[in-house]
Amino acid sequence: MDPIRVLLADDHPVVRSGLRALLDSLPGYDVVADVADGEAAVREAQLTKPDVVLMDIRMPGIDGIEATRRLRAAVPDTAILVLTMFDDDDTVFAAMRAGAMGYLLKGAEQDEIDRGIRAVVAGEAIFSPGVAQRVLGFLSSPRAGGDPFPELTEREREVLDLVAAGRRNQAIAEELFLSPKTIANHISSIFVKLAVADRSEAIVRARQGGLGGP
Repeated sequence: MDPIRVLLADDHPVVRSGLRALLDSLPGYDVVADVADGEAAVREAQLTKPDVVLMDIRMPGIDGIEATRRLRAAVPDTAILVLTMFDDDDTVFAAMRAGAMGYLLKGAEQDEIDRGIRAVVAGEAIFSPGVAQRVLGFLSSPRAGGDPFPELTEREREVLDLVAAGRRNQAIAEELFLSPKTIANHISSIFVKLAVADRSEAIVRARQGGLGGP
């Protein structure tokens, strides 16, 4: 069988070299590139077409969540496995909505990383045990059924509601007593968290979720 082609994206050289050494020690892997930021991950993935990207979250420039969103659009056949130290709900669900197939925490054992890579390449979802508990807890909570946008902050939900109602940025800023720049920043964050490309797509998603009504 052909080896699994892997791209490593992490801003810490020691982590990248450690992951490369780990994968080099296992049969069936070919590390095609390692990069230190999200933009380089997107660029190299388009050039090398790896089977999977091991993606950190916090990196210079665009972060791992935005890089994941761009990769899903640019190289849809490449699976993305997040490998990070952050396991808070906002980060986990933002990564999943951006298109990550799995979410492992740094400190995972060698066999867990091996199993995770092979799982996402096969089209399966995989999580570290602690993250899996969070996901299951979210899905079994009342909020999971009642809140269509759990990844948004309360302020972002207010802004999205007004966007879905047809308000422009200046009108939203005046109603919420915020600056137009702050509103623009909130809208950019909403686009990333909902993995939408533009205002029209955000409005459709918001209205499907019950926002923007009278």
